[in-house]
Amino acid sequence: MTPMKVPERNKTFNLSMDLQCADPNSYIPNKKMMERWVKVTIETQDLEQSELELVLRIVDELEGAELNNKYRGKTKATNVLSFPFSAVTPEPLPILGDIIVCAPIIEREASAENKNLEAHWAHMVIHGVLHLLGYDHNTSAEAFAMERLEAFILNKLNYPAPY
Repeated sequence: MTPMKVPERNKTFNLSMDLQCADPNSYIPNKKMMERWVKVTIETQDLEQSELELVLRIVDELEGAELNNKYRGKTKATNVLSFPFSAVTPEPLPILGDIIVCAPIIEREASAENKNLEAHWAHMVIHGVLHLLGYDHNTSAEAFAMERLEAFILNKLNYPAPY
């Protein structure tokens, strides 16, 4: 993958991240670490808001499967789900949306793919945030652009590219 140049954004913002842990049995990175991943991801974007909010919920496979079935019609859990907030309001609201991470899936994927667990967590959180910011991977071009940006952000955080 060729290096990607993303201009540094000088705009500062405050992030309010509600971390909800519904799976106490799995490894979960600390909140400060996850906030850093989110902030570095957001810094690659040219956003107008200076106040941003999101919910990051860590779930087990049962809840992950229920949510994936309800919102995507899939019967099993997936690694990350993103629910961008959208509402028509007179003034923009600071809410980015909700990210659901299924901890047991992250652990299994990291093990099966011989990836560092923390790096895989970083990748999945970044992936979820990019979805909240409007990125997707429905086409080859969208997937390529999103993967390049993920690799760029992970590199900034001193993690290896996942692809």
